[in-house]
Amino acid sequence: MSSYQGVHVSDQWLQSQFTQVELRTLRSKFLSARTQQGHVTLTELPPVFAGLKAFSEMFNEDEIKTILEEGHSDLGEEIDFESFLRAYLTLQDRAIEKSGGTRSSFLKATTTTFHHAINESEKASYVQHINSYLAEDKFLKDFLPIDPATDALFELAKDGVLLCKLINIAVPGTIDERAINTKKVLNPWERNENHTLCLNSAKAIGCTVVNIGTQDLVEGRPHLILGLISQIIKIQLLADLNLKKTPQLVELVDNSKDVEELMSLGPEKVLLKWMNFHLKKAGYQKQVTNFSTDLKDGEAYAHLLNALAPEHSTTETLETSDPTERANKVLEMAEKLDCKRYLTPKDIVEGSANLNLAFVAQIFQHRKADSLMLLLLLLFSFFLVTCDLGLKQKIGSPLPAHESRHPISIFNPETSELESKVLSTGMFPWEPLFVRSFKLAYDFSCRNGLSTDSKKSTFAEMMTDDAETSREERCFRFWINSLGVDSYVNHLFEDVANGWILLEVMEKISPGSVNWKHANKPPIKMPFKQVENCNQIVQIGKELNLSLVNVAGNDIVAGNKKLILAFLWQLMRFNMVQLLKNLRTHSQVKEITDADILNWANRKVKKAGRTCQMESFKDKSLSNGRFFLELLSAVEPRVVNWGLVTKGETEEDKKMNATYIISVARKLGCSIFLLPEDVIQVNQKMMLTLTASIMYWSLQQQEAAGNGDILDELLEPPTEGGETTPSGEETAPSGEMSDLAVDDSASEPSKVEE
Repeated sequence: MSSYQGVHVSDQWLQSQFTQVELRTLRSKFLSARTQQGHVTLTELPPVFAGLKAFSEMFNEDEIKTILEEGHSDLGEEIDFESFLRAYLTLQDRAIEKSGGTRSSFLKATTTTFHHAINESEKASYVQHINSYLAEDKFLKDFLPIDPATDALFELAKDGVLLCKLINIAVPGTIDERAINTKKVLNPWERNENHTLCLNSAKAIGCTVVNIGTQDLVEGRPHLILGLISQIIKIQLLADLNLKKTPQLVELVDNSKDVEELMSLGPEKVLLKWMNFHLKKAGYQKQVTNFSTDLKDGEAYAHLLNALAPEHSTTETLETSDPTERANKVLEMAEKLDCKRYLTPKDIVEGSANLNLAFVAQIFQHRKADSLMLLLLLLFSFFLVTCDLGLKQKIGSPLPAHESRHPISIFNPETSELESKVLSTGMFPWEPLFVRSFKLAYDFSCRNGLSTDSKKSTFAEMMTDDAETSREERCFRFWINSLGVDSYVNHLFEDVANGWILLEVMEKISPGSVNWKHANKPPIKMPFKQVENCNQIVQIGKELNLSLVNVAGNDIVAGNKKLILAFLWQLMRFNMVQLLKNLRTHSQVKEITDADILNWANRKVKKAGRTCQMESFKDKSLSNGRFFLELLSAVEPRVVNWGLVTKGETEEDKKMNATYIISVARKLGCSIFLLPEDVIQVNQKMMLTLTASIMYWSLQQQEAAGNGDILDELLEPPTEGGETTPSGEETAPSGEMSDLAVDDSASEPSKVEE
């Protein structure tokens, strides 16, 4: 494994203003500005800076030139890389002044260098979260609790273990903890492996980490570590705010059309909708539209908590005129509900968007858990009472007068007319008790937005996808978010329907392919404008030689799931092939095919002295995971601990191997988005992406070692008519598209009204 070489600047303060990813990018821009004499002068900078995304929408070349002239009398003077960075920071300051603010890494899952100040309240809140959720961790318990008043959080994060563990708290099972290096003292290789595993796993759960490198984490850069932690915690707290996890959220809308709209909302907006749903029922007249200014006076919190927990309701909170005192009473009431305290009264009054979001999400989670627990307790009580009554009376015999009253009535002495009739007979005493138990559970559950409306819940559940579609949707959604496009995908099929996000993806994987003058930016109210975007997508796809027979823009707008998944698969495959081709700087060999990737993997394993081979990417023998473990070991012998590998004979053993494969591949440096089920069930597409990712990493290492033509040596010329698999079967000829492309049946007739 090659060592990581960062870009170093002699001025430590200057270096601290940039991530390693940004330094590498800016270094490349600086070198591209060199003249024929190999020098860089200020004269060359305006077009370079104007081409950067950070400034392209803020300044034109003339404005940049004017700003540079303010600090330099001679634009013809030669500058070094550090002067280039200082010029960049000058422009960045002007951009901040012009835009009038900074962006939040918590609410808009991105990380930027525009704001490096550490918010101590947020830091203290995240530390409290870590201390609470990881207190019992076998490895970290020796380092916890963390003192928020010190830099212990950033020091502890330097070895990567903390961040990996936190990811597993947010999305359990993401990382096989057997793959984490957990020695007390780690060497540089082991730390780098942990951080690589962390970043690739963070991408796989939906974090945006395009501006963070492993070196940044090794150095413990506070603003980057807090930005990453905030995204991980956000994912954990908002995990249930969707119809798949909580179908009862359908209670928030009135009809099927509104359900479709609800499904397209991001979790933050769903949380706001849930909050406003309860505030409206509580008689609160205002609409909460954000987690900042609308919550500063504390009134919305007071009404919300009164609605959710009437047993603790009080008028004192609302009668308090001082916002700080009201905020303090809100938090006191939240503590009675045993909700974690993510913020202080000052944070509420100052409108801390990050911490308010975390607090409201925690209230939602906590009350949902409480309602489910009460239901279980009531059912258990029902079981005990009916057993007791069954011992006393035979079915059909009247109860004694003193026992004719329902034991559950202590919760609510009032009974319905129907219940009274049933109770008075003493017949089947458990039936009204059962009804009462569920009624209590319903009353309680409605306090947090859960519904027992079977018609609505069933409709919501019908709109969810099958397991394989859900896994592929998840894979492509996180892949798009990992590309660093401006938009963030929360719900794949709904979010890509207007075409804008797909245009961003096309531009990212094939720069210059999109005609932005003909693109329509959201919000797009007219359906035909959406079709225009999607028609351009189809046209670009055809120019990239993707298989799009009988596919039109209408199909994407209409949300044809099978077609969208097939199209995105081709885009992902195209991107993989382009990455591999970019390694072949001197190559004149044929296009890379699926057969080339398969043959490379088989040759690599065989060359390492291993015996496993795969017939194809749908070879059922792949389900035990051993081939991929042998491939990983072949490209980096030290990465697989064979003492942890099972024979893969049982389903449990297969799952253990599959989970280990994914974590080891990410630890190595592979950016992959599959799940263990994809390996166990041998999902053909995911097997190809896994193999190609391992291949790309391996060839990167060899190219970095000066072996730039290694891919050409590994890709043997095709045999006449095609290539062969280990069993001697012919695969598709080199120039043909994989059989995983879009098939005609995926496109179903659809119309969009203009």
